[in-house]
Amino acid sequence: MKTLITYLSVFLFIFSNNVMANNNISHAIAMHGEPKYEKDFLSVDYVSNSAVKGGNIVRGAFGSYDSFHPFILKGRSAAGIMTIYDTLTTRSYDEAFSEYGLLAEKIEWPEDRSWVKYTIRDEAEWHDGKKITSDDVVWTFNTLMEKGHPGYKYYYADVKNVLKVSDKIVKFEFKNNTNKELALIVGQLHILPKHYWINKNFEETTLDIPLGSGPYKIKSFDTGRSVTYELNKDYWGFKNNIVPIKVGKDNISTIRYDYYKDRSIEREAFKSGDIDFFSENSSKEWATAYEIDDVKSGIIKKELISHENPQGMQAFAFNTRKDIFKDKKVRKALSYAFDFEWTNENLFYGAYKRTDSFFENSELSSSGLPSKEELVYLNPYIDILPQEIFSKEFKNPSTDGSGFIRIQLQEATKLLKDAGWVLNNGQLENSKGEPFKFEILLVSPAFERIVAPFIDNLEKLGINATQRIVDSAQYQKRIESFDFEMIVQTFSQSLSPGNEQRGFWGSDAADTNGSSNVIGIKNDVIDILIEKLINAKDREDLITITKALDRVLLWNYYVIPQWHISAYRVLYWDMFDKPIQKPKYSLGFDTWWINQSKFDFINSQRSAN
Repeated sequence: MKTLITYLSVFLFIFSNNVMANNNISHAIAMHGEPKYEKDFLSVDYVSNSAVKGGNIVRGAFGSYDSFHPFILKGRSAAGIMTIYDTLTTRSYDEAFSEYGLLAEKIEWPEDRSWVKYTIRDEAEWHDGKKITSDDVVWTFNTLMEKGHPGYKYYYADVKNVLKVSDKIVKFEFKNNTNKELALIVGQLHILPKHYWINKNFEETTLDIPLGSGPYKIKSFDTGRSVTYELNKDYWGFKNNIVPIKVGKDNISTIRYDYYKDRSIEREAFKSGDIDFFSENSSKEWATAYEIDDVKSGIIKKELISHENPQGMQAFAFNTRKDIFKDKKVRKALSYAFDFEWTNENLFYGAYKRTDSFFENSELSSSGLPSKEELVYLNPYIDILPQEIFSKEFKNPSTDGSGFIRIQLQEATKLLKDAGWVLNNGQLENSKGEPFKFEILLVSPAFERIVAPFIDNLEKLGINATQRIVDSAQYQKRIESFDFEMIVQTFSQSLSPGNEQRGFWGSDAADTNGSSNVIGIKNDVIDILIEKLINAKDREDLITITKALDRVLLWNYYVIPQWHISAYRVLYWDMFDKPIQKPKYSLGFDTWWINQSKFDFINSQRSAN
């Protein structure tokens, strides 16, 4: 018997070691294929060896804030707050989707990706000097799932357990082995200090300065007006360059965010030198507002920096929970009232392209008719999907740009009539005699000039549309509770869509306050396609399913697509140096640094003015 037990013990030891040998153990993990940077890499390609740490800058922020707690639904979090926290892994911005160890020194996973383990670096510590352990990771995940923002529940819905293996090793187990993205996205979790939070109310906002582990920490603040972050000179990740993914980044000593209630005031603050870096989101202002001496002389740099990011979808978004927008024919009809060509030429100086996909500017966007590969996913639902998916290429209504859209409005009128709406003394009414009226909720006055022509065209259809601008706090509250009829919304996308699509379009999210499904979509086929997308077997399969999903979203007319530009519009006082090589999928501002001689010169010029 003793001999048998000994034999079994040896067998189990050998078996377990063979299983371990078949696991992947690495410094990084890619969604598909291999990570670009091998184990002994020193830094990513888009940083510079010349970068130095130092200097102080001011950036602008919009609205206000009332909390340093960004992990719950309540409150408005301060700009820049995430820089005080580290994640288990972090991505590189010259790859589609690879995650490199940050807090985690090693990542381990089996071929089927049914679980993933992270080994936390011995050097990783909180700002108070305590070591980061697997207890912090387990507590963070469980707390966010139970008490955090509702988005976490959708993003990490397929995580079965998170387990402490040892003080430095934590294991995430998944409900199935087909959700390949989970082994990457659980590493994106911002880890929180259990010992700091354990006796605090996690579900309430707070302006207590939180404890983090990241390169920055809060230095000072003026509630709702400004917040200043300082580079933590004792940051564990800077010591001996032990984290290559962080080398050459986070170079500015202090960053202050000043808040402005109005973008035009913020813009003028930049031009007067009160702000050092400014991202311009208005094509009109980009074209007309910077014909000033400081730009002409080069003291202010004005740059259009191209990128390869998917542009997602910016659009007028319908709240389909409202009765007037439940009918697809109505939603399609209203799309004929938005004259993009006139808007682009007369308001945007021809700066934009029309958005024709929820995954615009990427290989994920649909075009033409469905491929045979896409039809594998669409044909099973041919009886319940819009038939145009199978016979027509999706195109937004277009005009000649003259502003006269009689033909388009005639098409809209036919659709509205088919949906049961009739004109009565110039007013569109349903069978109950109720008028067609709705409100477009806005948070920025900059959109007034864009919405006004749209409203004028709707009026010609007999629709009484109005616009209302509210402050950022009220806007956020109304969006979270779905208390609106139409808004302007941006649905950002990555090169590797996955679990976040549940939050954008999933039926379960439609009834959860604070979710990203602001439209209120409840569509069985979309739910099915989302799950197939999450479980895509390889990159080619992911692209195919995403295109199929894109078609279903487009042909249901959940939004009226607007426009996009594949570049960052940035202006900055000429005090920065930046790497020669820029990342494909990010501005890379965290790789810039202050040139002290330039800084001194700029400040002398601004003082003189």
